[in-house]
Amino acid sequence: MQNIEDIIKNFVLLWAVIDPIGTIPVFIAVTKQHKDWEKSKIAYRAIFVAGGILVFFVIVGEILLDAIGVPLSAFQIAGGIVLFLFALSMIFGEGKPEGEIQIVKDGKETAIFPLAIPSIASPGAMMGVVLLTDNTRFSILNQTITTGVMVLVLLITLLFLLLAQRIHKVIGDSGASIISRVMGLILASVAANSVLDGIKTYFKLG
Repeated sequence: MQNIEDIIKNFVLLWAVIDPIGTIPVFIAVTKQHKDWEKSKIAYRAIFVAGGILVFFVIVGEILLDAIGVPLSAFQIAGGIVLFLFALSMIFGEGKPEGEIQIVKDGKETAIFPLAIPSIASPGAMMGVVLLTDNTRFSILNQTITTGVMVLVLLITLLFLLLAQRIHKVIGDSGASIISRVMGLILASVAANSVLDGIKTYFKLG
């Protein structure tokens, strides 16, 4: 069974890839033309869709890997590299809020895109949940706990969306961007560790 340190580690990783704070400016831009009750409906729908996608990857992700004959160590290395590139885009790129708000400006204002995907259920989040629920390393109980942690992060994200206007007044777009970049730095270190673990497992080192 996972200890408290493992649970906290998983929480930090899932927080970094889902990035609830960075989703706030995106949500505000998506819902700027909607009434308050419509904003709440959009928030609930976006979280429901994003949660469904991430749970799908928890259940099916590793089955797909087994079906195509990809060893987990190879996926750890590839997944770590993808997460690392995702982290670099968070650190050095436009930043999550600016990049995804630009998508909204192109006219695609829906709860599904870009709010549920790719803002909440990002490629990094999909990759992260597969790595954290590996059948060969974690028991069903541990995977259930990790899924529960993911749901907790999604519920916190929902709370942030419902309070988006108040939070945004405090931190602004620049504050959300700074927090997103800090999360990117944390994610980069986690991704590097995943690559090293994959190499260690593949070459049977240590």
